[in-house]
Amino acid sequence: MTKLQMWGLFLLRITIGWLFLNAGIAKVIEPTWSAAKYLSAATTFNGFFGWLASSSMLPIVNFLVEWGLVLMGLALILGVCVRYASYAGAVLMFLFYLPVLNFPTVGHGYIVDDHIIYIAALLTLAGFEAGTVWGLENKVKQMFAK
Repeated sequence: MTKLQMWGLFLLRITIGWLFLNAGIAKVIEPTWSAAKYLSAATTFNGFFGWLASSSMLPIVNFLVEWGLVLMGLALILGVCVRYASYAGAVLMFLFYLPVLNFPTVGHGYIVDDHIIYIAALLTLAGFEAGTVWGLENKVKQMFAK
């Protein structure tokens, strides 16, 4: 892997990690934050997303979104469990994408929006084992190999 490729993976990992960490912390510290409005406004699979917004499921969904973003962000920034964090992030981004999809449009475009870009970037991080590039992944593997 060239230095340019290593820098690209490192910067991609750090920037997406920061976005996730920042979004997660903002949700955790905001006592009135809830996914209810986003889920209730779903234009596709509104039965499924309505169920997620129900009073029995919403506390679980809120917790998973808030702390999932924090933990995925930390994992990406530190370069630990990057493959798992990337796959989890890709699933989360897909679940964020579906409610706003009004096929073939999404937002102001057609089919592709920022969620799809995040999915592609996260799958790239997973595929190239980006945690081994200036991350703690190798150190953690060594610790558990002994």
